[in-house]
Amino acid sequence: MTEETLHSRRWERKHPVRGSAPSIQPGLLRHIVKTSWRHQLALVGLTVSVFLLEVVPLELQRRILNNLVKHRPFSTIILLGGTYLGAVMTQGGIKLGLNVYRSWVGERAKRDLRERIRRWTRTPSSLPQPVDTQGTVVAMMVSEVEPVGNFIGASVSEPLLQAGILATVISYIFHLDVWMGAAALAIFLPQLIFVPLMQRAMNRRTRGRVSLLRRIGAGTLRANGDPLSATRQIERVFRLNMAIFELKFTLNFLMNLCSHLQVITALLLGGWWVLHDQLEIGGVVAFISGLGRLNDPWGDLVNYLRDLSVNAVKYNLITDACHDAATVRNTVPAGKDPATAAARS
Repeated sequence: MTEETLHSRRWERKHPVRGSAPSIQPGLLRHIVKTSWRHQLALVGLTVSVFLLEVVPLELQRRILNNLVKHRPFSTIILLGGTYLGAVMTQGGIKLGLNVYRSWVGERAKRDLRERIRRWTRTPSSLPQPVDTQGTVVAMMVSEVEPVGNFIGASVSEPLLQAGILATVISYIFHLDVWMGAAALAIFLPQLIFVPLMQRAMNRRTRGRVSLLRRIGAGTLRANGDPLSATRQIERVFRLNMAIFELKFTLNFLMNLCSHLQVITALLLGGWWVLHDQLEIGGVVAFISGLGRLNDPWGDLVNYLRDLSVNAVKYNLITDACHDAATVRNTVPAGKDPATAAARS
């Protein structure tokens, strides 16, 4: 007996049919909670450990530099360096486990979704399957499930990790110096305005693109499809993609500009306070390192919101197509063409 057969039988025992295909939850977030909440809780625990350790290397950098400037015994520097290495290895090991676990949850979600799609869309062997349904099923099984499954694996831990890193590093910066932290935060705040606005514009275009690609895929398989309409749809996809790229790269430019303005602020204010003996040089270096760690998690949070919108649309299209296929399958009398029944419904 093959491994695939064993898995299929285990899946059938876990999801008994009871007269219908296994249910597909109507929303992506509801599906995540229903199918993987235990694993998501475990991922949350690993995620908290990772972002709490984020500031340890920053503090150790500060102490090493300050001890060097003050000509402390070199044995103290060696001890701090060893502690730094241990902290980095510990955080890296936990992050490795987190990423592998995320990938496993994502692959498990893909396998489960493909099995559910197969059972929802299958028709009796005596009935022909309409070409529109064939194209939809192929698109769902091959391409649309892939990004949705990947998103499910990181759906809870990713925003928690990036938000946790932001909160931890910002708190540490304020701990170093309240005024420098306030200045850096003031430069960071404009991103809270323009990022959501630009992200919302990208989300609208992404939803339109996904729907258009679904219609193009179905029309390609239809023998009597209108070629002029298909050409217009392809051109529309091109324009939507270019609009998304323009917004995306403009957003990246503005975020990078804000990041560099934060560093300039740290150098000017930090240098001034060092000259007036109000701050140690190690504090300035740790502050700049902390600012450098803000850009990546903020960018990852922006990408997460983008992925959430895209994959929610794809998941809704999957569930709608599955329910439509099941409706056609259950209403087609024996010997009738499902394509005719689908048109009538």
